[in-house]
Amino acid sequence: MMHVVFTRAGMARGALRGLPLVPIMIPFGLVVGMVAQAQGLSFAELVLMSMLVFAGASQLLALELWNEAAPALGAAAAAFVVNIRMAPMGAALAPWLDRLRGWRVWGSLATLVDHTFAFSVAEMRQGGRDAGFLLGMGLLFWAFWVAFCAAGHVFAGLVSLPRDHPVFFGAIACFVSILVALWRGPGRDLPPWILAAALAIATGRLGLPAPLPLLLGALAGAALGAWQDSRRERRA
Repeated sequence: MMHVVFTRAGMARGALRGLPLVPIMIPFGLVVGMVAQAQGLSFAELVLMSMLVFAGASQLLALELWNEAAPALGAAAAAFVVNIRMAPMGAALAPWLDRLRGWRVWGSLATLVDHTFAFSVAEMRQGGRDAGFLLGMGLLFWAFWVAFCAAGHVFAGLVSLPRDHPVFFGAIACFVSILVALWRGPGRDLPPWILAAALAIATGRLGLPAPLPLLLGALAGAALGAWQDSRRERRA
Protein backbone atom coordinates (compact mmCIF):
# COMPACT_ATOMS: atom_id res chain seq x y z
CA MET A 1 0.00 0.00 0.00
CA MET A 2 1.32 3.41 -0.98
CA HIS A 3 2.20 5.72 1.92
CA VAL A 4 0.55 9.03 0.99
CA VAL A 5 1.32 12.40 2.56
CA PHE A 6 -0.20 15.85 2.13
CA THR A 7 2.17 18.78 2.64
CA ARG A 8 2.42 22.48 1.84
CA ALA A 9 5.60 21.72 -0.06
CA GLY A 10 3.64 19.33 -2.28
CA MET A 11 0.99 21.98 -2.90
CA ALA A 12 3.68 24.52 -3.81
CA ARG A 13 5.33 22.04 -6.18
CA GLY A 14 1.98 21.32 -7.87
CA ALA A 15 1.30 25.03 -8.34
CA LEU A 16 4.78 25.58 -9.74
CA ARG A 17 4.35 22.66 -12.15
CA GLY A 18 1.11 24.15 -13.44
CA LEU A 19 2.41 27.68 -14.05
CA PRO A 20 3.50 27.01 -17.68
CA LEU A 21 -0.10 26.14 -18.60
CA VAL A 22 -1.62 29.31 -17.16
CA PRO A 23 -1.06 31.49 -20.29
CA ILE A 24 -2.83 28.87 -22.42
CA MET A 25 -5.93 29.29 -20.28
CA ILE A 26 -6.23 32.98 -21.16
CA PRO A 27 -8.13 32.70 -24.48
CA PHE A 28 -10.45 30.02 -23.09
CA GLY A 29 -11.32 32.11 -20.04
CA LEU A 30 -11.78 35.27 -22.09
CA VAL A 31 -14.15 33.49 -24.45
CA VAL A 32 -16.28 32.23 -21.55
CA GLY A 33 -16.43 35.72 -20.09
CA MET A 34 -17.36 37.32 -23.41
CA VAL A 35 -20.05 34.73 -24.16
CA ALA A 36 -21.50 35.19 -20.68
CA GLN A 37 -21.68 38.95 -21.18
CA ALA A 38 -23.34 38.49 -24.56
CA GLN A 39 -25.94 36.16 -23.00
CA GLY A 40 -26.87 38.75 -20.40
CA LEU A 41 -25.12 37.43 -17.31
CA SER A 42 -23.95 40.11 -14.89
CA PHE A 43 -20.33 40.32 -13.77
CA ALA A 44 -21.22 38.87 -10.36
CA GLU A 45 -23.19 36.00 -11.91
CA LEU A 46 -20.32 35.11 -14.23
CA VAL A 47 -17.75 35.18 -11.42
CA LEU A 48 -19.96 33.04 -9.19
CA MET A 49 -20.55 30.58 -12.03
CA SER A 50 -16.81 30.30 -12.72
CA MET A 51 -16.02 29.81 -9.02
CA LEU A 52 -18.62 27.08 -8.49
CA VAL A 53 -18.59 25.26 -11.84
CA PHE A 54 -14.89 25.71 -12.74
CA ALA A 55 -15.19 23.80 -16.02
CA GLY A 56 -14.71 25.66 -19.27
CA ALA A 57 -16.32 23.12 -21.60
CA SER A 58 -19.50 22.76 -19.54
CA GLN A 59 -19.70 26.50 -18.90
CA LEU A 60 -19.55 27.25 -22.61
CA LEU A 61 -22.15 24.60 -23.38
CA ALA A 62 -24.46 25.87 -20.66
CA LEU A 63 -24.11 29.44 -21.92
CA GLU A 64 -24.96 28.36 -25.45
CA LEU A 65 -28.20 26.84 -24.12
CA TRP A 66 -29.02 29.93 -22.06
CA ASN A 67 -31.62 31.20 -24.55
CA GLU A 68 -33.63 27.99 -24.65
CA ALA A 69 -37.13 27.79 -23.18
CA ALA A 70 -35.95 26.02 -20.01
CA PRO A 71 -32.40 27.32 -19.59
CA ALA A 72 -31.78 26.21 -16.02
CA LEU A 73 -32.76 22.58 -16.57
CA GLY A 74 -31.15 22.30 -19.99
CA ALA A 75 -27.92 23.98 -18.92
CA ALA A 76 -27.65 21.85 -15.78
CA ALA A 77 -28.23 18.63 -17.73
CA ALA A 78 -25.64 19.57 -20.35
CA ALA A 79 -23.06 20.45 -17.70
CA PHE A 80 -23.71 17.14 -15.94
CA VAL A 81 -23.21 15.14 -19.13
CA VAL A 82 -19.94 16.90 -19.94
CA ASN A 83 -18.57 16.68 -16.40
CA ILE A 84 -19.48 13.01 -15.84
CA ARG A 85 -16.03 12.27 -17.28
CA MET A 86 -14.63 13.41 -13.91
CA ALA A 87 -15.90 10.18 -12.31
CA PRO A 88 -13.29 7.87 -13.91
CA MET A 89 -10.65 10.54 -13.30
CA GLY A 90 -11.38 10.44 -9.58
CA ALA A 91 -11.18 6.64 -9.66
CA ALA A 92 -7.76 6.80 -11.34
CA LEU A 93 -6.56 9.11 -8.55
CA ALA A 94 -7.85 6.79 -5.82
CA PRO A 95 -4.34 5.86 -4.58
CA TRP A 96 -4.09 9.47 -3.36
CA LEU A 97 -7.70 10.46 -2.72
CA ASP A 98 -8.65 7.37 -0.69
CA ARG A 99 -6.09 8.34 1.93
CA LEU A 100 -7.26 11.93 2.35
CA ARG A 101 -9.97 13.25 4.63
CA GLY A 102 -11.99 16.44 5.10
CA TRP A 103 -11.13 19.59 3.18
CA ARG A 104 -8.12 17.93 1.59
CA VAL A 105 -10.14 15.39 -0.39
CA TRP A 106 -13.11 17.68 -1.07
CA GLY A 107 -10.86 20.55 -2.13
CA SER A 108 -8.93 18.25 -4.45
CA LEU A 109 -12.13 16.98 -6.06
CA ALA A 110 -13.67 20.45 -6.34
CA THR A 111 -10.65 21.77 -8.27
CA LEU A 112 -10.10 18.62 -10.36
CA VAL A 113 -9.89 19.36 -14.09
CA ASP A 114 -8.33 17.61 -17.08
CA HIS A 115 -4.98 19.32 -16.61
CA THR A 116 -4.58 18.62 -12.90
CA PHE A 117 -5.65 15.03 -13.51
CA ALA A 118 -3.09 14.47 -16.26
CA PHE A 119 -0.16 15.91 -14.32
CA SER A 120 -1.15 14.19 -11.07
CA VAL A 121 -1.44 10.80 -12.75
CA ALA A 122 2.00 11.35 -14.26
CA GLU A 123 3.31 12.31 -10.81
CA MET A 124 1.88 9.12 -9.27
CA ARG A 125 3.37 6.97 -12.01
CA GLN A 126 6.75 8.44 -11.18
CA GLY A 127 6.35 7.39 -7.55
CA GLY A 128 5.01 10.66 -6.17
CA ARG A 129 3.34 10.28 -2.76
CA ASP A 130 2.45 13.87 -1.87
CA ALA A 131 -1.25 14.35 -2.64
CA GLY A 132 -0.89 18.08 -1.98
CA PHE A 133 0.43 18.25 -5.54
CA LEU A 134 -3.11 17.81 -6.89
CA LEU A 135 -4.75 20.48 -4.75
CA GLY A 136 -1.90 22.96 -5.23
CA MET A 137 -2.21 22.81 -9.00
CA GLY A 138 -6.00 22.85 -8.80
CA LEU A 139 -6.11 26.01 -6.67
CA LEU A 140 -3.70 27.75 -9.05
CA PHE A 141 -5.87 26.97 -12.08
CA TRP A 142 -9.06 27.86 -10.20
CA ALA A 143 -7.79 31.32 -9.22
CA PHE A 144 -6.54 32.18 -12.70
CA TRP A 145 -9.63 30.72 -14.36
CA VAL A 146 -11.94 32.99 -12.37
CA ALA A 147 -9.69 35.98 -13.12
CA PHE A 148 -9.58 35.30 -16.88
CA CYS A 149 -13.35 34.76 -17.11
CA ALA A 150 -13.93 38.01 -15.23
CA ALA A 151 -11.54 39.84 -17.55
CA GLY A 152 -13.41 38.51 -20.58
CA HIS A 153 -16.67 39.84 -19.20
CA VAL A 154 -15.19 43.28 -18.48
CA PHE A 155 -13.55 43.69 -21.86
CA ALA A 156 -16.30 42.02 -23.93
CA GLY A 157 -17.46 45.39 -25.22
CA LEU A 158 -13.93 46.48 -26.17
CA VAL A 159 -12.70 43.37 -27.99
CA SER A 160 -14.68 41.83 -30.83
CA LEU A 161 -13.08 38.79 -32.46
CA PRO A 162 -14.64 36.51 -35.10
CA ARG A 163 -15.58 33.02 -33.97
CA ASP A 164 -12.87 31.49 -36.19
CA HIS A 165 -10.04 33.69 -34.85
CA PRO A 166 -6.85 31.65 -34.21
CA VAL A 167 -6.73 32.75 -30.56
CA PHE A 168 -9.70 30.50 -29.81
CA PHE A 169 -7.61 27.46 -30.76
CA GLY A 170 -5.60 28.01 -27.56
CA ALA A 171 -8.15 26.10 -25.49
CA ILE A 172 -8.02 23.08 -27.83
CA ALA A 173 -4.22 23.20 -27.91
CA CYS A 174 -4.18 23.18 -24.12
CA PHE A 175 -6.27 20.01 -23.95
CA VAL A 176 -4.16 18.30 -26.61
CA SER A 177 -0.92 19.18 -24.79
CA ILE A 178 -1.93 17.34 -21.61
CA LEU A 179 -1.92 14.06 -23.55
CA VAL A 180 1.88 14.20 -23.46
CA ALA A 181 1.89 13.75 -19.68
CA LEU A 182 -0.45 10.75 -19.94
CA TRP A 183 1.29 8.93 -22.81
CA ARG A 184 2.62 5.50 -21.80
CA GLY A 185 3.36 4.13 -25.25
CA PRO A 186 1.37 3.02 -28.31
CA GLY A 187 0.58 -0.44 -26.98
CA ARG A 188 -1.16 0.86 -23.85
CA ASP A 189 -2.69 4.18 -24.86
CA LEU A 190 -3.18 4.24 -28.62
CA PRO A 191 -6.14 1.77 -28.83
CA PRO A 192 -8.36 3.52 -26.22
CA TRP A 193 -7.47 6.97 -27.58
CA ILE A 194 -8.33 5.93 -31.15
CA LEU A 195 -11.58 4.32 -30.00
CA ALA A 196 -12.60 7.43 -28.02
CA ALA A 197 -11.86 9.79 -30.91
CA ALA A 198 -13.47 7.58 -33.56
CA LEU A 199 -16.67 7.05 -31.57
CA ALA A 200 -16.97 10.75 -30.70
CA ILE A 201 -16.53 11.77 -34.35
CA ALA A 202 -18.89 9.08 -35.65
CA THR A 203 -21.69 9.86 -33.19
CA GLY A 204 -21.23 13.56 -33.80
CA ARG A 205 -21.74 13.07 -37.52
CA LEU A 206 -24.88 11.08 -36.80
CA GLY A 207 -26.36 14.27 -35.40
CA LEU A 208 -26.39 13.45 -31.68
CA PRO A 209 -26.55 16.51 -29.36
CA ALA A 210 -23.21 18.10 -28.55
CA PRO A 211 -22.47 16.53 -25.12
CA LEU A 212 -23.31 12.95 -26.08
CA PRO A 213 -20.47 12.29 -28.59
CA LEU A 214 -17.95 13.51 -25.99
CA LEU A 215 -19.48 11.37 -23.26
CA LEU A 216 -19.76 8.21 -25.37
CA GLY A 217 -16.21 8.55 -26.66
CA ALA A 218 -14.78 9.17 -23.19
CA LEU A 219 -16.61 6.25 -21.59
CA ALA A 220 -15.70 3.85 -24.40
CA GLY A 221 -12.04 4.83 -24.29
CA ALA A 222 -11.95 4.59 -20.49
CA ALA A 223 -13.60 1.16 -20.57
CA LEU A 224 -11.11 -0.19 -23.10
CA GLY A 225 -8.18 1.25 -21.18
CA ALA A 226 -9.42 -0.27 -17.90
CA TRP A 227 -9.92 -3.65 -19.57
CA GLN A 228 -6.39 -3.56 -20.99
CA ASP A 229 -4.89 -2.64 -17.61
CA SER A 230 -6.82 -5.40 -15.82
CA ARG A 231 -5.54 -7.97 -18.34
CA ARG A 232 -1.96 -6.85 -17.74
CA GLU A 233 -2.42 -7.09 -13.98
CA ARG A 234 -3.76 -10.63 -14.23
CA ARG A 235 -0.81 -11.68 -16.37
CA ALA A 236 1.74 -10.05 -14.04
